[in-house]
Amino acid sequence: MQISTRFLEAVHTRKPVSGYTHDFYRYPARFSPLFAREAIRQFTVPGDTVLDPFMGGGTSLVEAHVQDRNAIGTDISSLAVFITQTKTTPLSNADIFAVQLWADSTEAALNLHTRAVRDSEWSRMGYQRNISTRTTWPIRKTLELALARVPDLETPNQQQFARCVLLKTAQWALDCRTHLPTARELRQQFRFFLAEMVEGVQRYSKAVRKSDVKIVCMQRSAVGIENDAIWNQIPRPKLIITSPPYPGVHVLYHRWQIHGRKETPAPFWIAGTLDGCGASFYTFGDRKQRDLGNYYAQAGAAFRSVARVAGKGAILVQMVAFADPTWQLSEYLAMLEYAGFREERLQRFSNSRDGRIWRAVPNRKWYATQKGEIAPSKEVLLVHRLLRKPA
Repeated sequence: MQISTRFLEAVHTRKPVSGYTHDFYRYPARFSPLFAREAIRQFTVPGDTVLDPFMGGGTSLVEAHVQDRNAIGTDISSLAVFITQTKTTPLSNADIFAVQLWADSTEAALNLHTRAVRDSEWSRMGYQRNISTRTTWPIRKTLELALARVPDLETPNQQQFARCVLLKTAQWALDCRTHLPTARELRQQFRFFLAEMVEGVQRYSKAVRKSDVKIVCMQRSAVGIENDAIWNQIPRPKLIITSPPYPGVHVLYHRWQIHGRKETPAPFWIAGTLDGCGASFYTFGDRKQRDLGNYYAQAGAAFRSVARVAGKGAILVQMVAFADPTWQLSEYLAMLEYAGFREERLQRFSNSRDGRIWRAVPNRKWYATQKGEIAPSKEVLLVHRLLRKPA
């Protein structure tokens, strides 16, 4: 397999996630936009279809759209779908002007002495857990005041964008913070993020203005996707690019951590989407299960469905980390082979004894059940080709 130098450089890039709408939200385990961009250029041409069956924050869909490829993404998380839909929705100048006017009036109303309309139903369902404490209530109340004004915006696209600005601001204020900001600092950051995100969506909207490809985000498992009617409307994928849940590695896709390890589902409240599922729902089972049997069974079912919808000779490109690759990697590869994918070894470009390309991931702080020779702070590039359709 011929691999371009630009693609190899993108595999190892340590540049921060930025550009277009990519930094609208800090989604866990997201890969570099540069990696997605070069993989799409390497393995597809304009008009082809790109599939991400675990789309998360939608990096691959944004890059596919900018490069005039159709893109389909699936994820079981309603938060992931909200984020991806926001990031892949162009806004008109009128939309942006309306949001900016809304922000001006909203900021003036964010006064802690103002009586807030409590989101009692969301609170009753537990979505404000751990954000109503003595130190966090000013942030919660400021968010309530702002969210109560979102319906003042006229269109769903405007409301979606405004919620995403509040979501990014709240993540900055609450998630894994040692010292929480004041309400005043929160308002200042809200304005900063609004300006930053407006610039990003303007660049994105301009880049995709002449594109007529389809961008589809679906809240669903990849299992059974071959039965979806979308395949009557769009060409079969030439490229599947994704970063699936990592075997044995604990990643909080659906919660923020407040004051250490106290978790909150507040991002769903801010986005206006429902959750109610535990961590194992998003990670294919409990990471403490000794043989990870549930993980490989669910991942195998997902990749068999992916193989059934993929175009002839489609390429599967993944970044994957493992709690203990000494045995989990071989199990993972066996699962993919059973699904119909054959590994394309890039030994000429490898940087390890196993003949594959591994990359270090800076500042990764996840919890794993075991520590192998290659910790979960390292990812491996896996490239496969569809060899056969599974039964």
